[in-house]
Amino acid sequence: MFFRRANFSHPEFQVGMRDFQRLAPGIAAWGLMTGVAMVKSGLGVVESLLMAVLVFAGSAQLAATPLIIAGAPVWVILATGFCVNLRFVVFSLHLRPYLAHLPLWERVGHGYFTADLSYVLFTRRFARPATEPAGRQAQEAYLAGNDLVNWGAWVGSSVIGVVLANFIPQAWGLGFAGILCLIGILSSLATTRMRVVSATIAGAVGVVAYALPLKLNILVAIAVAVILCLGLERLPLARPSRAVP
Repeated sequence: MFFRRANFSHPEFQVGMRDFQRLAPGIAAWGLMTGVAMVKSGLGVVESLLMAVLVFAGSAQLAATPLIIAGAPVWVILATGFCVNLRFVVFSLHLRPYLAHLPLWERVGHGYFTADLSYVLFTRRFARPATEPAGRQAQEAYLAGNDLVNWGAWVGSSVIGVVLANFIPQAWGLGFAGILCLIGILSSLATTRMRVVSATIAGAVGVVAYALPLKLNILVAIAVAVILCLGLERLPLARPSRAVP
């Protein structure tokens, strides 16, 4: 975690911060929109500030906020947040060889602070986990630098969005800006055929099941997309041809 003094003094910490700075404006815009959206949806200022500071997950915040306002059961809210953030299970499995040598509290800290873009930057710079202490320290310092800039840009802009929400007119269309942000993130992640198929299935099911109460169409869409895509992955891409006798 970036609180360790050894990370601050390591050259890779500065490299990690510098690499993420070019992405920070986009993260800040997304965080600002999320902060405004929470207040505009009807969530109290105190609750919105607590969520902005403690819940470091923009997509889960946007998914959970309307459920909270609608008075949905806690299990529905938690299940929605869990499903929206299932990608972090994959991230953590990939990062485990890089961080397995650290104490539990540091691994938990990295799990909390590491987000989508910091994960992408880190795995691009370090294709394989280091085996020697010096290499492990360099990798941890770089990830810590990424995480610090990412967390600061997100939380800072979210808090600003919450505070200024009542001063930002509806005519600015920040709600639609949030949709555009989601479409941009979706497009950047749709890098394989299976990801395009899963996004298409989830979108179609979400529209078909839109009439379900408590935004359950989100859970249904995710579940159907995951189940169908897991089934598709088990299908052979091509059947082996039989040899002609």
